Amino acid sequence: MYRINHISNRITKVKEAKFSELGFTERNHLQEWIANQPNVLGEELLIIQKEFDGFDDTKERLDLLAIDKRGGLVIIENKLDDSGRDVVWQALKYASYCSTLSKTQITEIFQSYLDRNDSGKDAKAQICVFLEQEDFSEVVLNSGNDQRLIMVAAQFRKEVTSTVLWLLKHGVFIKCFKAMPYQDGVDLFLSIEQVIPLPEAEDFMIGVSQKEVEEQFSERSRATRHQRRRDFWQRVLEALGQSNNELYANISASHDPWLNAGSGLRGVSYSMVFNRDEVRVALELHKSSKEQNKKLFDRLHDHKLECENAFGAPLSWRRMDDNKRSFIEYARSFDGYAQENWPDMIEWLIEHIQKLEAVFGPRVPEIVNSTRQ
Repeated sequence: MYRINHISNRITKVKEAKFSELGFTERNHLQEWIANQPNVLGEELLIIQKEFDGFDDTKERLDLLAIDKRGGLVIIENKLDDSGRDVVWQALKYASYCSTLSKTQITEIFQSYLDRNDSGKDAKAQICVFLEQEDFSEVVLNSGNDQRLIMVAAQFRKEVTSTVLWLLKHGVFIKCFKAMPYQDGVDLFLSIEQVIPLPEAEDFMIGVSQKEVEEQFSERSRATRHQRRRDFWQRVLEALGQSNNELYANISASHDPWLNAGSGLRGVSYSMVFNRDEVRVALELHKSSKEQNKKLFDRLHDHKLECENAFGAPLSWRRMDDNKRSFIEYARSFDGYAQENWPDMIEWLIEHIQKLEAVFGPRVPEIVNSTRQ
């Protein structure tokens, strides 16, 4: 910080000081300054309590508790010349404690704060004014688990900044403000500057964080789906083995939504499919030539009625003119992600893959041979 001398047209550096050297304390000074002018933290905040200690089974107390313009809770932790090593842990604890506070509890906390300061004001009315709501019944407070943290100190230790950056990356939104006193003779100054995340990078970091959360969720969901499918197919294969069915004798469980077995003819296979909302059996035609697949499909389709009578139900004949492959399928709806349905699904798949093999096993070789003539 520099003082400008208009007469000499020069600047003079103002000396940095320490809160402790100037006789300032965390509770009586820094906390009071922020409580009475919270917009120094770069946003509109409504302070609803100081030295809040309303936690069950603990005597801990957080410095300042506030509401932001969305109705979310903001935990503000103040330190003086040094952040200390444990400020992040403290703030996270307080956020977890506050995450369970209801709208009624928050209103009572704020009313207690107002009563103690002899303001004669009503907490509900003040909250409505701050959130620009006409009716308190429309106010939403502390929704979800997105409580925010703000930490204020003159210096932040490396272990603190490292942890904060890691938490930001994982969707825990924290701001760090550097509060620095200055002295120039008898004049005292205070600078409060956001240092993490940098204001100009804040929106970008929020966007990156949301993207990473979505990607992590997608990756975890994919891993869960893969494991679910592998478990399901393992049970199917075990049941097939017990039924003495040799069609899938040399097949291993996979994480794919399908499990294929050869028919003995190149380019023709049987498939069982496991989806979220159905299971399906299919005869798949996937010869190297699209023309061969369509020709074979058409010859099979000529025997449609005969095949469906032998199968015992109408089949789905999917020629798929825009695709090289063709399918003949039969499906049934299930809630595939409910494991209590798996025994019925497995029984259905085994029954109908055997039916499909019984219908097309003898017919496909005959038709393949006839198409070669």
